[in-house]
Amino acid sequence: MGERLTAEQHARLAAELAELEGPKRQEIVDAIRVARGHGDLSENFEYHAAKNEQALLERRIAILRDRLDHGQIVKDAAEDVVGIGSRVAVEDESGERIELELSALGGAGSVSPSSPLGAAILGKRVGDSVAVAAPRGSWRATIVEIRGAGTGGVPGT
Repeated sequence: MGERLTAEQHARLAAELAELEGPKRQEIVDAIRVARGHGDLSENFEYHAAKNEQALLERRIAILRDRLDHGQIVKDAAEDVVGIGSRVAVEDESGERIELELSALGGAGSVSPSSPLGAAILGKRVGDSVAVAAPRGSWRATIVEIRGAGTGGVPGT
């Protein structure tokens, strides 16, 4: 079973794949063609840079295809329970507030459901306090706010 994605997260991955397979791939093909026209390929920096960029692009395309082919689409998270796509605010023992989105896509402000914090809060409700077994040591997190997927913004914004 692949990673769990909301329909919106699945659509974002599909849109990125379409962009990479279409316009981005064509840009690189054009760059390679132009660089080839500059002569000797053994010392042609532009050619080697374009080929490296092509390899990175093709790797990203393969990763996205795999995620889309094997990903499991889940229903949007409910407002009262932390689920995939939930936007959550938690507080640590010192009262420091952490705002995040539970998402396998990664990126700024997100936490993977398989991470220590993500796994600890998945399925919990506002007011629940959970132990987070992180690599740097265990700590307690209390869920203070939950917004379901697609409700816009991170809690408290």
